[in-house]
Amino acid sequence: MSERFTYGDDPLHYVDLHRAVGTVRGTVILIHGGFWRWNPDFFNGPTPAAELLATMGWNIWQIEYRSVGSGGGWPTTLEDVAAAIDRLADVPEIELGRVITVGHSAGGHLAVWALGHTGPVTLAGGVSLAGALDLRLAEREGIGNDAAVNFLGGTSAEFPDRYDSASPSEHPVAHIPVRIVHGTEDTVVPMSQSSSYAAAAKKAGQNVQLQRVSGDHGVLINPQTDAWAATLAAIIDLTS
Repeated sequence: MSERFTYGDDPLHYVDLHRAVGTVRGTVILIHGGFWRWNPDFFNGPTPAAELLATMGWNIWQIEYRSVGSGGGWPTTLEDVAAAIDRLADVPEIELGRVITVGHSAGGHLAVWALGHTGPVTLAGGVSLAGALDLRLAEREGIGNDAAVNFLGGTSAEFPDRYDSASPSEHPVAHIPVRIVHGTEDTVVPMSQSSSYAAAAKKAGQNVQLQRVSGDHGVLINPQTDAWAATLAAIIDLTS
């Protein structure tokens, strides 16, 4: 059974906490995707994974945020994610252990972007599951029907500072490790997003690992698939 917390005044400023069962192995800040666009169904997409991970010993801090179409976009979505992470510091009677971010698709982008946010919660790592990590490349390739352009309110020529600030590949956080898992049959977010970030991160001296697994875009967040083993391994790696 999850507990709901709020972190602001908007109806979408909420988080569901799935408390760890038994000995705490760490805390996962879980961030859903959807190309930064509003859909009321997106929040529940990772819920089966959240529930399973809680039974295995992780606290799961499953956050909702405003996205394009619900008051989000630049910079609101990023501000919401940062505020939701900060709110974790005020949860009563919780043993956090090592805290990491885990996100799928656009949530993978937000999970890795958040590593650069400084707040009361210390992040030990980030896991990107088929994340959109290079927003300039996403613009050039037009992924998600120009999702990056929609998210940032214009092109990189119009708003270069927004792309510099929001794109994880522009500023890898060298001292925080990142694990990337991406399906080789993914036609939603191309593998180029992960490989581009991995190259930039290695150049910056970050401890980054990219694992390619068989499957499409959705398998990484679904505990019923073979690819889930790679997701679980990344979480174990960063919280151990």
